Amino acid sequence: MSTIVEDEKTALESYLAQRIASLRTARGWSLAELAERSTVSKAMLSKIERGESSPTATVLVKIASAFGLTLAKLLAEPPQAPSRLLHAAGQPTWTDPATGYLRRQIYLSADVPVELVEVRLPAAAVVGMPASSYVLTRHIVWVLEGHLVINEGGYRNELGPGDRLEFGPPVDMEYRNETEVACRYLVTVLRC
Repeated sequence: MSTIVEDEKTALESYLAQRIASLRTARGWSLAELAERSTVSKAMLSKIERGESSPTATVLVKIASAFGLTLAKLLAEPPQAPSRLLHAAGQPTWTDPATGYLRRQIYLSADVPVELVEVRLPAAAVVGMPASSYVLTRHIVWVLEGHLVINEGGYRNELGPGDRLEFGPPVDMEYRNETEVACRYLVTVLRC
């Protein structure tokens, strides 16, 4: 891995540690309160805030939900005056350390309640998301490349290139790539 990639990863972990601690402190919550609200252990939250642990996508979604935020809002606050043009190199990315799930934030605005996220899910990867991550939002997934299985509260949806799925009421979700090649899809989130 290149030094640039390692430096970016370290900077993001440091940012997340500070961001989570800052959000918790601003609300006057103890680690125990955040643990209770997020269902993430106090020990894990402490390690994340100290920059000693890289949280997975599932853990970050639980933390974001506890704060009433989407994952995008937790990962990257938009600049005060966003540019209408944002080149690919400037779009923030994050990789789940457990699965290799790569997330690119294509669009996020404080003024517009829509988020666009491109996800690359590696072969044989599975990412679970709790129902709490879908409260106060509407999600649509559109598969760009490969095949994706979305288990929506126990109901299996199989999607191929060009297929889309609009999520129903909030339930636990599981994104599965059951193939031997990466899958790429776009997630549109409408904040209600």
